[in-house]
Amino acid sequence: MEQITSINPKRIAWCCTDYGITPSQLASEIGFSAATMERVMSGNAGLTFNQLNDVAEYFGRGILFFLEDRPVDEAKVHTAEFRTLANQKPELSAHLRKLIERVERQREVYLSLLDELDEAERHEFSPPSVSRKDIPKSAAIAREWLDLREKNNFDSYRSAVEAKGILVFRSNGYAGQWQIPKDDPILGFALYGRVCPTIVIKKQASEARQTFTLMHELGHILLHKRSLIDDEYDFLSHDTHEQEANAFAGHLLVPDAFLRAIRDAERPTDVADYDKWLESRRKAWGVSGEVILRRLLDAGRLPGSKYTAYRKWRETLPQRREAVGSRAYRYREPRHVFGDTFVRTVLDALNANRITLARASAHLDGLKIRDLHRLENLYAGL
Repeated sequence: MEQITSINPKRIAWCCTDYGITPSQLASEIGFSAATMERVMSGNAGLTFNQLNDVAEYFGRGILFFLEDRPVDEAKVHTAEFRTLANQKPELSAHLRKLIERVERQREVYLSLLDELDEAERHEFSPPSVSRKDIPKSAAIAREWLDLREKNNFDSYRSAVEAKGILVFRSNGYAGQWQIPKDDPILGFALYGRVCPTIVIKKQASEARQTFTLMHELGHILLHKRSLIDDEYDFLSHDTHEQEANAFAGHLLVPDAFLRAIRDAERPTDVADYDKWLESRRKAWGVSGEVILRRLLDAGRLPGSKYTAYRKWRETLPQRREAVGSRAYRYREPRHVFGDTFVRTVLDALNANRITLARASAHLDGLKIRDLHRLENLYAGL
């Protein structure tokens, strides 16, 4: 098969450095021999179209990217938000890097569709005035801004955030381009922008944990006005930004008025009974027992020894397995991953003949046309 010899090996080298791998590791990842990659990198050999396409797909680039003679301009290849996240976590996997870029592209798709529909103003992000100097007050302002009721779950919290001009994506439970792997410690990230900031949350077995991650990332957007990426260790960090985001999420989800409804005299002696004691509150507020207990601890109503004992007891419990949905409901997946706001915008553009069925399918994770029509019927209530 004919080889393409006009490949710029410096661009392959740049991508390898960007992903924190060597050319030989790249060869191993995509099934090339080390000798083949060595010849390509030395400029003594080319690649077939299919081989070059494998390289391009691995790095999430187009084939033409590797045929350009000029050096890579990082500012054009990566957005400022991407570079911010990558600098925070240099060890990010290739999969996570591609996911971040994929999220950025979906955001651009969404904004372009709003322009097509002339609805940009209706979905404008207009954040409330909050301050890092008074986290409880800022959380109260944000809760009022979100117009939250007393009873909530992950879906209602997500809808409230999306209604304020913020996209909320949740990674897919299935292996694929929209999944944050189960063994990856990343729990979520926030891409800040004055127009349409975006929050991405890792799908977890507990929706209460997803909810806390959502509000933690919202805290980064409203309080810190910057892009941040968080793994499970960051949630336990003493870093100022992380502690502020944790406190913000805790106060927003469990405000002081909620705490006053809890009677300390009814608290069980055994920490193993705490979840049962708080069950009705947990379900109504859509939060975990730990979030409530942490608020009680910070309010001086729960001894630190009891809080620590509860956490140790929780660690002894078997981990809940994430529910695996049926592929018979594939047509619902875009809604779970991209949220109502994004999906409705794509369907509105389709119904207004601003995009084709093929383009709508591409925007909705390659949904088959049959499933796309089923998704339309779902939103139409049919």
